[in-house]
Amino acid sequence: MDPQYPNNNQQYSYGYQQQPLHSYPPKTNGKAITALVLGILAIIIPYLGFIIGIVAIIFASLAFKEIKQRQEQGRGLAIAGLVCGIIGTAIYAVIILIFVVAIVAFSGFESNYY
Repeated sequence: MDPQYPNNNQQYSYGYQQQPLHSYPPKTNGKAITALVLGILAIIIPYLGFIIGIVAIIFASLAFKEIKQRQEQGRGLAIAGLVCGIIGTAIYAVIILIFVVAIVAFSGFESNYY
């Protein structure tokens, strides 16, 4: 055998490490997914969207903590869930406030028709 031409059974190292065959991507945070789903539902579902939006905001804040601690993915999902939760809460808070003000304003209105 010629030393200039090594056989095919030898391993070569060219300055890089071989990646393992089964390297899995980081896990996506479940609370971030939940925050996004609840945030979207907060915008869509009338009147209950106020409560669902608050829950979405809570899940998004919990997801941010877990993503930072566990080095998980899903930060964008948590941000989207937070924004949708805030929008849904704000929309239905304004609607409920207008509804309550209208009830109070018109409940004092008395008819003078005999």
